[in-house]
Amino acid sequence: MAIMPVTDSMFLLAESREHPMHVGGLQLWKPPADAGPDYLAELHHRLLATEVRSLFRRRLRGPIGLGQAWRIDDDMDLEYHIRLSALPRPGRVRELLELAGRLHGSLLDRHRPLWEYHLIEGMTDGRFASYTKVHHSLLDGVSALRLLAKSLSTDPDARELLPPWGEPPASEKKGPRANGGPLAGIRGAAKAVGELAGLAPALWQTANDLFREQSASTLASPAPRSMLNVPITGARRFAADQWDMDRIRKVSKAAGATLNDVMLAMCSGALRRYLLSYDALPERPLVAGVPVSLRARKKDSGDSGNAVGLILCNLATDQADPATRLAEIHASMTRGKEFYAGMSPLQITALSALPLIPLAVGVLPGGTKVMSPRFNVLISNVPGPPRRLYWNGAELDGIYPVSIPYEGQALNITVTSYAGRLAFGLTGCRRTVPHLQRLLGYLEDSLTELEKATSGV
Repeated sequence: MAIMPVTDSMFLLAESREHPMHVGGLQLWKPPADAGPDYLAELHHRLLATEVRSLFRRRLRGPIGLGQAWRIDDDMDLEYHIRLSALPRPGRVRELLELAGRLHGSLLDRHRPLWEYHLIEGMTDGRFASYTKVHHSLLDGVSALRLLAKSLSTDPDARELLPPWGEPPASEKKGPRANGGPLAGIRGAAKAVGELAGLAPALWQTANDLFREQSASTLASPAPRSMLNVPITGARRFAADQWDMDRIRKVSKAAGATLNDVMLAMCSGALRRYLLSYDALPERPLVAGVPVSLRARKKDSGDSGNAVGLILCNLATDQADPATRLAEIHASMTRGKEFYAGMSPLQITALSALPLIPLAVGVLPGGTKVMSPRFNVLISNVPGPPRRLYWNGAELDGIYPVSIPYEGQALNITVTSYAGRLAFGLTGCRRTVPHLQRLLGYLEDSLTELEKATSGV
């Protein structure tokens, strides 16, 4: 039995029919050159015979609470978890995105291990797709993407590759990692107490910086209310597309900003156009909650669990000039990173919970009306594999993240890099974010504006 960390348990406590708490991914594949008409059915049959690693056999034990624990399910029904689906005609990307949105809107069964994998056939261009969803209490987006990458190969001729949930043969398993014995847990707890003891001064600074609008704050002004910050339903809509990284890199170099800054500026310009089209752009700039991974700081981190901090970024949507928006975004992100410098992952995680308080209050009746949002939209950037990857001869042609809208946060934007391209996944509440696909066109318009502004045109 494994005790679940409090940070992971929170995703179970916050879940309801209106608030599914799973992350997902949509992958596009080019089948091998020798694939026959029954290729996907045969692949599905082989996957059902796969041995499952213990991480993916975890199921909940006991009532939901902060003392929640995992137990291993020794009698898994793989046919429930691994499914074969088909698109309706005409089998375009549009139908694929519609299916992904519907699949993402349904809750995972808490009486089973909290994940599903769908093989999807019927695309008219000859490709096939896979959609995976896993509960955020089990894996965060970074962990899920790393597991996917580990199951793939840069060699198109490589075979006998296991899926992300596959259990390798005993001869290929690594030896157990030393954990320091029974005193390790005590030492870890003592370290945590020491880190939290130094939290009070930083907590006061954060309260001033983020909530009291001081001149040296991360933000120039608090987040305004917007049409994105409303109660949501459990139904989802999904839109996705990808852009050449070289275009983004040129803007980054010309402006002296990071690639992540340019991505945020693309989102800022797209959201500005989208809200203007509904005559709903607030006078104050929108604020983005930007998760940052702490896994590089966690030397002992494994593949499971969650390890993220949160930076509040001024998106400068009140500025019509794209170069000005990018400059303000770069400055805001720089201040946020400087604020966290020198803190431990535990301290950053604890401080990052402060802006999330309105999300917890928002699930209460009328909560979104009582408390103003600390940010208007979550925008995450999850680095992906830099080279083209293959799985038993099938070429991975695209990775699109499917994430979590929260109460009072009707839209989530998550991006993933892969093989020289940056893929945007837009996940929205089906009822409260109309015409979500329009944002894809606005993202292209925004990047074009940034290219012109930084090239002197």
